[in-house]
Amino acid sequence: MRERPILFNTEMVMALLNGTKTCTRRVVRYKYSNTEMKIKKDKYGARLIEIQKDENSDGGTYQKLLPFVEKEAPYQPGDILYVRETFAWCPCWYCGLDAVIPDRCKNPVIYDSKKKEHGCYMYRASFEDNEHPPDDTWHPSIHMPKEAARIFLKVTDVRVERLQEITVDDCRREGINIATSSVTAGETLKRNHNFSLEKFETLWDSTIKKSDLNVYGWDANPWVWVVEFERCEKPGKE
Repeated sequence: MRERPILFNTEMVMALLNGTKTCTRRVVRYKYSNTEMKIKKDKYGARLIEIQKDENSDGGTYQKLLPFVEKEAPYQPGDILYVRETFAWCPCWYCGLDAVIPDRCKNPVIYDSKKKEHGCYMYRASFEDNEHPPDDTWHPSIHMPKEAARIFLKVTDVRVERLQEITVDDCRREGINIATSSVTAGETLKRNHNFSLEKFETLWDSTIKKSDLNVYGWDANPWVWVVEFERCEKPGKE
């Protein structure tokens, strides 16, 4: 069992907390600039590989089977993922407590040796838009220490596919909130389908650097790892 970090924005953390998000898609990144990816099938099974692609003198392209790089998923079934999310530090004095009273705080109280004070971590996903941390600063999820993690996920399955292969049901499992839950008539199905994909497309492109949109954005239809998971307890917790 491996423990690995995984980042989610505030909207997706909220979906994790309410149980509607049970999978995530992560882009398969190119290692080289003159390559393309494709599925290679042989006696060992189907694998995603990155194949060298060069230009002929006439402007056409040809492929070399070697060298090629077999792509490996960043997460494997059985891995435990601890979620990094937007956070802040809240000292006990901020809540009007002159002493450490663990039962008065909804989050675990710990001692910060650097700040030399007791307190707890606050999470942006659990606060209203008009609420702010003590120093009025929310810290980006990338800087969140492992000790501050409150959400743990166990990977149950990993597969590879094209981004635009996502379905309406997949969008729901991604945590996309679809207003109409009952789908009966064909027109309603089409409307929900388009709304789901448009919302997921917007979410996906918001996670990609502008300079990379032509390679990894929705319209580029890149290869992605589809990582399915379930909530679990913190490792070592009885």
